[in-house]
Amino acid sequence: MSRPVIGVSTYVEPARFTVWDLPVALLPYMYVEQVTRAGGQPVLIPPAGDPAALVTRLDGLILAGGGDIDPDRYGASPHPRTDYIRKFRDTAEFALMTAALEARTPFLGVCRGLQVLNIALGGTLHQHLPDVVGHTGHSPAPGRFGPLPVRPAAGSKLAKILGGAPVTVPHYHHQAVDRLGTGLTVTATSEDGTIEAVELDSHPFAVAVQWHPEAADDCALFEALVAHAAEFADATIHPEGH
Repeated sequence: MSRPVIGVSTYVEPARFTVWDLPVALLPYMYVEQVTRAGGQPVLIPPAGDPAALVTRLDGLILAGGGDIDPDRYGASPHPRTDYIRKFRDTAEFALMTAALEARTPFLGVCRGLQVLNIALGGTLHQHLPDVVGHTGHSPAPGRFGPLPVRPAAGSKLAKILGGAPVTVPHYHHQAVDRLGTGLTVTATSEDGTIEAVELDSHPFAVAVQWHPEAADDCALFEALVAHAAEFADATIHPEGH
């Protein structure tokens, strides 16, 4: 059986490698490793051209982490700490997200990916979480994950994947959900009340987490995505009654 094709969105940032110093479409390799480990075939999707048109070729989609989303998309003025806005990436990923939801493509949002989902459905963000919770544990230092526990909600898809007990996961985010988007259910919170995961009620598998599962030791979330992607691919190739 061929591996389900999992599209993963990418950053576009300046990067240095070998003798080059250039703008690069890039992605932390942990995403690639986790998707491959889970049995999927990762395909990187840069924010260029018409990425939404690729959805029909995908069995699953991951919106990866990255810089902050333009606050204008949810009717807010920028906070002084809102940074690394890439409007071209916002445009590409909101279109990609909309196409994936319409196609009912299995979806996993990671950090920024959760925020894209929430805003696309009419939600808003806290632009600098330390102002709300009074600590920096969700993003302790540049380039360093913060291990914090989250509690999955009983009966949620996330609880079936991770178990119902609190689980310590790697965090690196200074923004989080404020007003919840239409049709979303909160499926995990941290001890300080921050929304750490959501699911789209009307979708077979649209799960998004505020932490960074690509940096975790296990690949349970990626395994769940790939399993649903395999079912989605099979149903697309062999629709019921044919």
